[in-house]
Amino acid sequence: MIYKLLIFLFCSLGLAFPVFSQTVPEALAAALQKVEADTSMKHAIISLYVVDAATGAVVFDRNSQTGLAPASCQKLFTSAAAFDMLGPEYRYRTSLGYRGKIEKGVLKGDLYILGSGDPTLGSWRYDSTREGVVLRRWVAAVARRGIKKLEGDIIPDDSRWEAQAVPGGWIWEDIGNYYGAGCWGLNWHENQYDLRIKPGAAEGDAAKVVEPAGELEIDGMINQVKTGAPGSGDHANIYLAPYSPLAFVGGTVPLQKQDFVISGSIAIPPRYAGVLLGEALQKGGIVSASRNVKMRAEFLMEEKAMSHPDTIIDTYLSPSLDSINYWFLRKSINLYGEALVKTLAYEKTGAGTTEKGVEIVRDFWSRHGIDKSAIHIVDGSGLSPQNRVTTDALVSVLQYARTRPWYPAFYQALPEFNGMKMKSGSIGGARSFAGYQTSTDGKEYVFSIIINNYDGSSAEVVKKMLGLLNILKGR
Repeated sequence: MIYKLLIFLFCSLGLAFPVFSQTVPEALAAALQKVEADTSMKHAIISLYVVDAATGAVVFDRNSQTGLAPASCQKLFTSAAAFDMLGPEYRYRTSLGYRGKIEKGVLKGDLYILGSGDPTLGSWRYDSTREGVVLRRWVAAVARRGIKKLEGDIIPDDSRWEAQAVPGGWIWEDIGNYYGAGCWGLNWHENQYDLRIKPGAAEGDAAKVVEPAGELEIDGMINQVKTGAPGSGDHANIYLAPYSPLAFVGGTVPLQKQDFVISGSIAIPPRYAGVLLGEALQKGGIVSASRNVKMRAEFLMEEKAMSHPDTIIDTYLSPSLDSINYWFLRKSINLYGEALVKTLAYEKTGAGTTEKGVEIVRDFWSRHGIDKSAIHIVDGSGLSPQNRVTTDALVSVLQYARTRPWYPAFYQALPEFNGMKMKSGSIGGARSFAGYQTSTDGKEYVFSIIINNYDGSSAEVVKKMLGLLNILKGR
């Protein structure tokens, strides 16, 4: 009776009737209903899962058990599993050695670079890993042995891992570009190079490709790049398979006066490292035929067993795993994820393969309460469109991480986007976010959202997703 009287008084006096605030589940439900009604979502699948971080109680659930393509949010499975199984202080070891005898300053034998799959070797992200730093270290190690001339070959030994560098399921459009670089037993400079392209004088004109450095040994590059509109951005793709000497580059680059730079994947990174070492030796006064580099692939083709060094003269240690993981999540480097998966496989079974590593990751999460059928993955980075995971599984990983001693490093590595600590993911027709958020009233949430098969622009879909997630911030 009192409630009806209040309604009468507010209406008769022309006052707005007070609306009691929605709960978070109610607000999410209402907002999600609007997103689902959008024409761009007519054929899409949306999964949103939110839990209370402190209690694990479900706050909101829409399709949390549906497997969807997660894109780079899949990196969370690899990252947390690597932290737990390898430890935050794990380091890769790359050794320099030789086989043969040193006689009067002449190495009568071969010089070896023994790779362990270190994805940071030659990387520009750390002072200690830069190309020049590593190469000078190796030249100094050779000089300390009194070697003034190398008669044999330089052998980049990448045999710790499988010869297949690219995981099954990666698409042709990706693997020639920097983000689709293969993962080898000996990686170098994150297995990527820059390619300069000179736009034409007008939109639609042919663009000129400036040939990459000669040591990359790309024998030919078929160029079909055109000049796009000013400010149109990078719409060029490089097509180059591992071990291949022939590349194709197409698409468009924007009209501008200066050269436009795109980044590609090196076809044979171990050989590239070997050639650079040979050149560095020559510059350091040690005589060598810089291109006398023999790859494991050559031993395999000749059906011969690969030889190994009998003397180690230097062992280089990578940055620690917690530092590697920082860049893995913060910059979403696919190579680092593939390296971690193969590392897990090698350390646990002695076989450095993607297939074995993926199996180990799935087994790990199965032991920690995530159904294997919720993690159908074929790589360590999420680049393959064949990957399928559930938002429930992603939230479970994030919740598990909160209980581990390495959580501070894991949390710090997560990007901050839209004022939220979360990993993002993007491949064709798929966008995802997963992370942590503390609301204005102090409530901590763990969440994951994936949308597959949307229509329209990716940017518009992201706006809709962030609108949903903003509800977790509170008012």
